[in-house]
Amino acid sequence: MSSLFDVQYALHILPDLLRASMYTIGITLVGFAIALVLGLVLAILRRSAIMPVSRVTGFFVEFIRSTPLLIQVYVLFYVAPLYGLTMSALTAGTIGIAVHYACYVSEVYRAGLNGVARGQWEAACALSLSPWRTYSGVILPQAIRPVIPALGNYLVAMFKDTPILASITVIELMQTANIIASEKFLYVEPMTLVGRTALSVEIITKRSTPNRSDRSTIDFVPRILFRIAA
Repeated sequence: MSSLFDVQYALHILPDLLRASMYTIGITLVGFAIALVLGLVLAILRRSAIMPVSRVTGFFVEFIRSTPLLIQVYVLFYVAPLYGLTMSALTAGTIGIAVHYACYVSEVYRAGLNGVARGQWEAACALSLSPWRTYSGVILPQAIRPVIPALGNYLVAMFKDTPILASITVIELMQTANIIASEKFLYVEPMTLVGRTALSVEIITKRSTPNRSDRSTIDFVPRILFRIAA
């Protein structure tokens, strides 16, 4: 058993992987925060009564969702500088993964918005509520509540997609494990620890995601998101 998994070697490389995991989690949290806000903006714009705004937003969302994340981060890091837009690998990677998932999150929001009863929209209109009051006080608390589990799934998916950022020289968790493994050609221990880290993130995210019975947390989320987006 010791020849298959060296516990001492695993303990030796654990601090380096923990530092890399904190770095990767940081990228994920920042990227997902941007995705939540940008996704909400895109979902609302796609419902706009102004046809050009709705169609342009729809085209952007579908274009991003239909192209690989790898190509998108390549364009941001390698192609954008040719047109005068230069950014660090970390910035390009964070923006790339944030925009990519914002388009998926926007569809989750849109499903929630479409699920709100038509009478709620009509009631807000009858009360002459402004768009701000309509969304923040009436629509979003009802629209976001049922889609929070889906948003949590995308958070986990974003964490799992961070290894793609290694293609633009971002040294995240998986790349760190590859570097460590290549030093002694021992891959079982670092990859096992990476897998356990991903599993831990998924378990923590699922247990931290509020369910429908947690009304105080769920009602607080949409109001904060709408205020940030504004």
